[in-house]
Amino acid sequence: MTKPVRIFINGFGRIGRTVLRQCLTGDHASCFDVVGINDIAGLKISAYLFRYDSVFGPFPYPVDVKEKSIKIKDQTIAFHNENDIRALDFLQVDVVLDCTGHTGDRRFVEAGLDAGAGSVLISGPSTVADKTIVIGANDQDLENARIVSNSSCTTNAIAPVLRTIDNGLGITSAHVTTIHCYTGSQPTVDRPGPSFERSRAAAVSMVPTTTSAAHQITQGLPELEGRLSVAALRVPCISVSAIDVVLQVVDGSAEEFGRFLKQAFAASQLVGLCNDPCVSSDFRGRRESVVISLSETQSIGDGQVRLLGWYDNEWGFSALMLDMATRLS
Repeated sequence: MTKPVRIFINGFGRIGRTVLRQCLTGDHASCFDVVGINDIAGLKISAYLFRYDSVFGPFPYPVDVKEKSIKIKDQTIAFHNENDIRALDFLQVDVVLDCTGHTGDRRFVEAGLDAGAGSVLISGPSTVADKTIVIGANDQDLENARIVSNSSCTTNAIAPVLRTIDNGLGITSAHVTTIHCYTGSQPTVDRPGPSFERSRAAAVSMVPTTTSAAHQITQGLPELEGRLSVAALRVPCISVSAIDVVLQVVDGSAEEFGRFLKQAFAASQLVGLCNDPCVSSDFRGRRESVVISLSETQSIGDGQVRLLGWYDNEWGFSALMLDMATRLS
């Protein structure tokens, strides 16, 4: 039997908690050994938010708080409240999953290495990582990097699809609109924010905003530089997002484009395909980077095609974090 990957979760927010759910249930249940969790929030509230989740529902097994630990099913996981994880011992840790969202300081992300871990995987874009890697797009560039950014959920949804289409059909130009559910970075009521639009209540309006996805995609796929634009719209949904992609390809009617997608992704575990007329909530809990809705595929004129893809920006991204952790171990 393959030895489980020993991981430490630093930051127990949306992604940290979703990662732990996947480590204890489903496909990843026997693949990982979670040796510890660290968060600046208290142990009791952290355990409560893990047990009762407004998106994924209650955890299906008992969750109990012990002294400086959480007992889940028959596993006891140490819980820490350290501002600086260099105070901890990571000599037996393969990968630290940094899910704090505070990764703009190289010294901060190096803390896991300083404590003895083999590598650090960051759950979002980071300018201080050794490499930004998107599975299915530029994972051949991973090499021996020890601090890796897993990029963003949106980039992971878009980049593998664009790479495959560009290699197969040739992309002249591409415009992507990400239709993203609201997140904790937005206010629940109007209050001053980083922009006028982002100052508005998240659950009552569609909010146009910016995204780093274009830069993140061309960082991993530099051949698309100058051929890609990305816009973003936050919408009043609590989970599951979408990409709406309009492409000018060298050759492709709607029928040919749909046939190409089926052939290209038929056996893929990364990019799913859906023939049914579905809505966003139908894709909650899907582990793929994106699921392409074949019924939404369209052709407009000569070589202009459109596709719609759904992605669970929490569950799917967390599954990718664990897939990448396996590669880093």
